Amino acid sequence: MMVQQLSLIIPCYNEENTVSACFNAIQKIEQEIPLEFEYIFVNDGSTDSTLAKIKALHHAYPASISYLSFSRNFGKEAAIFAGLEASSGEYVTLLDADLQDPPELLIDMWEKIQDVEIDCVAAQRTDRKGEQLLVSASSKLFYKVINKISEVPIVDGVRDFRLMTRQMVDAILSISEVNRFSKGIFAWVGFNTAYVTYANQERMSGQSKWSFKNKVSYAIDGMVNFSAAPLVFATYMGMSIVGVDILIMFILFVRQLVFHNSVSGWTSMSLIILLCFGFLMFTLGIIGRYIADIFSESKNRPIYIIKEKSPDDEKKKNKVK
Repeated sequence: MMVQQLSLIIPCYNEENTVSACFNAIQKIEQEIPLEFEYIFVNDGSTDSTLAKIKALHHAYPASISYLSFSRNFGKEAAIFAGLEASSGEYVTLLDADLQDPPELLIDMWEKIQDVEIDCVAAQRTDRKGEQLLVSASSKLFYKVINKISEVPIVDGVRDFRLMTRQMVDAILSISEVNRFSKGIFAWVGFNTAYVTYANQERMSGQSKWSFKNKVSYAIDGMVNFSAAPLVFATYMGMSIVGVDILIMFILFVRQLVFHNSVSGWTSMSLIILLCFGFLMFTLGIIGRYIADIFSESKNRPIYIIKEKSPDDEKKKNKVK
């Protein structure tokens, strides 16, 4: 009987200090899982020696390690998609190279996915220890908001680190949109998901490549891609402001009619005008974001471009997706 394969997708961006350690950490648990391991490193346009470190691993273990290297930094979402496309295993795992997600959790994931009703086992942090207060608070707020407005629930603290069946991976690959929000896509495709929990861990080395600005942008992508609520909110707010304006005009008209007083108070009127103008700009911003996403999708540009890949993968050379 042929041994089933596990494809491990490891996106890397300037992870020269952690790539080898990540591989070694996974190697330690290989014997605990009765699968043949296939390592797929995706170099997301790193500017340090990450690619050289990955190549060294490939030369040492050519049968089990392959790699893809982008022509520039396309982002983690593109790296995940490229890795999923390159995978061939009956099971697929996503794992960051920084070791914030403990590889040993794969053992528990494998045990849970033996249940025929389970299609995916995801890692979930139970705390945010070590994070900056602003980052932690904004993350909690994001999950509360998106779960109020999204068409599918997204579990707070859930990570990209997960073990999936081939059926679920194929479903994810059928979604080829350019503006990707993987946490939302994982939830949207459905399938039964179980969770393994763990305490938050520090990066093994260096600083996170995700700045606060990147996280805010990612959160906005999630809300725009999985909900029309911002547009609905703008509509209701606009209607409310119009209603208030009509009420104010009625009050001023009655005051003039009954008391024959001319209306004074240019300051208050100016504030009302500024409020309405500010809301108008806010609404245009929301609409503009949706239009920008539509424009991005309509250009039909590739999600990523591969500059280089493992020598043993020439049949897919220069592939663009």
